Amino acid sequence: MSGGLVTLGETMGLVAADGIGALEYARGFHFGIGGAESNVAIGVARLGGTATWLGRIGPDAAGDLIERRLRAEGVHTVALRDPAFTGLMVKYRRTAGLLHVDYHRAGSAGSRLTPADVPAALLESAGILHVTGITPALSDSARATVFHAVETARAAGVTVSVDVNYRAKLWSRFDAAPVLRDLVSRADLVFAGPEEAALVLGATEQLAEGLTALGPAEVVLKDGPRGCTALIDGRRYALPALKVTVVDSVGAGDAFVAGYLADRLAGAKAAERLATAVAVGGFAVTVPGDCEGLPSRADLATLLSATDDVAR
Repeated sequence: MSGGLVTLGETMGLVAADGIGALEYARGFHFGIGGAESNVAIGVARLGGTATWLGRIGPDAAGDLIERRLRAEGVHTVALRDPAFTGLMVKYRRTAGLLHVDYHRAGSAGSRLTPADVPAALLESAGILHVTGITPALSDSARATVFHAVETARAAGVTVSVDVNYRAKLWSRFDAAPVLRDLVSRADLVFAGPEEAALVLGATEQLAEGLTALGPAEVVLKDGPRGCTALIDGRRYALPALKVTVVDSVGAGDAFVAGYLADRLAGAKAAERLATAVAVGGFAVTVPGDCEGLPSRADLATLLSATDDVAR
């Protein structure tokens, strides 16, 4: 697994209601998996990269599905079985333009991650360690695990990637801000939405410059349908989003990150990394599900060259 992506965090079972309206009126559901870190791992693997995911799962059907799905995607999976339940997320579209995501993860297997769960050798052989601001919100031990992994990777000279990924349903802005700022200050590469960057900095202007001042040499601001901007090794970049029909925007940021990291691992230049990130994010939102729409390289070529809505 030397030189690839290593990531860790909680992956959950995902219950998604069919149709549009209040959850109580839904009559059909789909069951899958969802989790920011595993989405990124799957995305990198589909793009031809090497990816490892580590996390705790419960002794239940959701845990079984997570392990099987990740292995089937070609992700090297370190699934640690825990007696607690596998976390769950419930997703439903309240109106055509408003998607709700609820979490059931307090005390879950994934929240019980500890520093001892993470082998130093796994981190030291990585090309990139990728973590998010979600895992530190889950528990004290999960937070300690993230910072332990980051410091171990840094000591080994491994690139550390952080996606701020603030989740208001997991912790308050007051509690999150200092932790996320500390995490960003230890990163080489940081991804954030504009509001997340403002949360970390306590300011709403000069976001890329402010994040760079904390330490990262690469700052990428994800801005959904407005595309992205970046400050990478002192050079500025700006790319528009692709024009696509949005079906499900959950997981779009993870797809973007996967595209960027896959190209970075492959040695691509900054402009190419950003272009791939935008394309992968655009592709992902056209399909329902957290990770189902993540494309392969061949898929990307089809999307970017398509002139008709039928491929024959």
